[in-house]
Order: sequence, then structure tokens, then C-alpha cells
Amino acid sequence: MVQSSDPRIVEFFGGTPASAGVYVTPDSAQRVSAVFACVDRIAGAVSTLPIKLYKGRGAGRGEVEDDFLFDLLNEQPCAAWTAASHWQRVLQFILLRGDSFALIKRTPLGAIKEIIPIPWESCVPDRQSLGIDARNMYAVNDGYTAKGYDQDDVLHFPGYGFNGLRSYSVLSWGARQATGNAIAMDEFSGRFFADGAHPSIVLKSPKKMDEAQIALLQASFRNKYSGITNAHKLPLVLTEGMDAQEISLSAQDSQLLEARKFQVIDIARAFGVPPHMIGETSASTSWGSGIESMGRAFVSFTLQPHLVRLEQELNRKLFRQTGIFAEFDRSSLLEGDAKSQAEYFRAALGGPGSGPGWMSQNDVRAKKYMSPKPGGDNLFIPTTQSNGAKNEK
Repeated sequence: MVQSSDPRIVEFFGGTPASAGVYVTPDSAQRVSAVFACVDRIAGAVSTLPIKLYKGRGAGRGEVEDDFLFDLLNEQPCAAWTAASHWQRVLQFILLRGDSFALIKRTPLGAIKEIIPIPWESCVPDRQSLGIDARNMYAVNDGYTAKGYDQDDVLHFPGYGFNGLRSYSVLSWGARQATGNAIAMDEFSGRFFADGAHPSIVLKSPKKMDEAQIALLQASFRNKYSGITNAHKLPLVLTEGMDAQEISLSAQDSQLLEARKFQVIDIARAFGVPPHMIGETSASTSWGSGIESMGRAFVSFTLQPHLVRLEQELNRKLFRQTGIFAEFDRSSLLEGDAKSQAEYFRAALGGPGSGPGWMSQNDVRAKKYMSPKPGGDNLFIPTTQSNGAKNEK
């Protein structure tokens, strides 16, 4: 059982503030635009990928036609959820809380009927015994009753650092301090502009004033000149020889904007998202030679670990001993620009200067979601005639 003293649980529920003095929780963190954008980019990318079913390995691999399972994974896992919303929430929980859960509902004969998403806070994983080979069980509270389920009936999608029961979240470890700093700077900026974006001012009087007069002058000045509604509304008028002097620096002079920019990059680094994908373009050349290289790095180094963990959990719980396995189709994310695709397909079709083809015209058309054409299934194979000329079959 996960104890209440677990530091991850304490942090999730706001028990430990970050160094900046603010509490970082999944809800408060998502109010930081950089965190929200990182989660949205990763979760959004995964939720758009189709999941295909295959059987066999290597050259014998073939796509499986199973409309029910395909719809379950790609269209509607249960009556209340679309597949895109479900997968987006799965990644949201993984990134912000460490793990995500879904209940596998089966028929009396054991066939899969639906997959029901479970809120992170409603599911508690535990060991059935103290042995190292013990199976997991899951206590699930649906708001009305609490039930226990065997590990075969719960999809447990882990994040980084899975220990058999729980995983680390990006928010509570890699991005905790950066997010706390960003929250603190957002609050500071809000107060700065709420006060009319005026620098602090000292009012100097040539005459001695008692406490009551000082308090009255402060209140009068605050009521007339503080706040957004009063900004630039009335000119500052001083009488009786009084003088006003600025004592604070502007937001630019105090490097607030530079610090906020650094926090965006720091948060993006923790989530593994290229900064340009969340609107920070000052470091856009840090990965590869261009935006396309950075996009491919995002797929390979950020999305790929998540996708593999999702696939392995689906395959070991849904398709055990059937020879069928599920796989996210990554091709749409790995496609280059139109010129790069044209060069790739030209080489794949084969021809003079390219050699034998390994894709037919209909293979290419299928990749671009186009209907096949008659006679388009032949591969280009160069042959040598007696006169040395090459021909194709």
C-alpha cells in the first residue's frame, strides 16, 4: 500500500512547496502556459496516432482486420469516452502524476467488452503478498463503492522510473522547481500590473509630518494612482514643496522577462519538448540543423518511450497468447516535407538511377490514403537483355 508519508503523494496534494515558496500541484502547474503547452503537445501527438493490429513477426507480419478491437482502441473505448480524449488523458496523468489506469471490462466468457478510464486518485495499486513474485491488485473507488481488481483486469500505463507500483512524474521531479519559479513569477507579474505597472515612489516633504498625516497621504496616493483602472488616468500633482522619487527598477531592468524566458526553456527541457513547439524560438537551432530535425528528435526521444510503454501494456493485457499485437502508426509523425517525401517515394518505386523498387504504385497510394489503381501492384525490377539494355517487368 502506498503510505501517506510517500513524498510523491505529499507533493501532489500540496504538502511541500517548491523553493520559490509556492505549492506545485498538477492543477496549479497547468496554469503555467509552458507546462500546459508541453503536456498538450505530447498528449495531443499521441492521441492523434492510429493504433493498428498485427499478427506475426518479421517478413510474416500482416495486418489484422478486427473491427471491434480497432474501434475500441481508435474510436470509442467505452460509451462515455472517445479514443482521442482517452489517450490524451492517459498521457496527461503520466506526465503530471506518474501513472494512468484503465479498467478492462470483460464478458462472462472473458472477451473484452470495453475499456473504462480510471481517475488517478481513484486507483491505488498494491501487492497481494510480500513475495518478490507477488501479483498486483488494484483498489478502485468509483465514487460509490470500492472494489479490488487483479492486475490482468487493469491497464496500468507507467511513466519514467516505474517501481512495480508507481512511477515518477515529470512535474514532481524534473519540472518541479522550474514550475514553482514560473508560478511565482506569474504572481509577481500579476501584482506588478495590478498596481498599474508603476514603480515604487517615495514622497518627500520639506515639513515634518505626524503618523496620521503620513497615513492619510499614503491612502490618498494609493486610491488615486494605484491599480489598472487608475493607471495614466490623473496626473500626479504635488503641493507644499513635496517631491516624488522613483526607487525601484522596471520589469526589464530587473530581468524579469529574461528569467521568465529561461523558465520556459527549463520546463520544456524537463518534458523533452523542443522549445520552438511551445512558442520559444530563441533556441530553435539547438537540435539538429532545422525545425524538421527537431521534430524528428521529438518523436524519437520524447514520444517513442511513451508509445513503447503504452504498446507493451496493451499487448500483455489485451492480446496475451493470441499472437496479435497493437502498434501505434508513427508514419504520420515521421513524414518529412513534400520534397523529402517525393524523393523517398521516387527511390522506393525504383527506376533508372534508383535500382529495383521495394514499393509499388499502390503501396505509395495507400500511404497517402488514395484508392489503388489497376495494374499498380507491380514492382519495378530491372533486367538485362542480350544487347545490354535494361528493361522492366
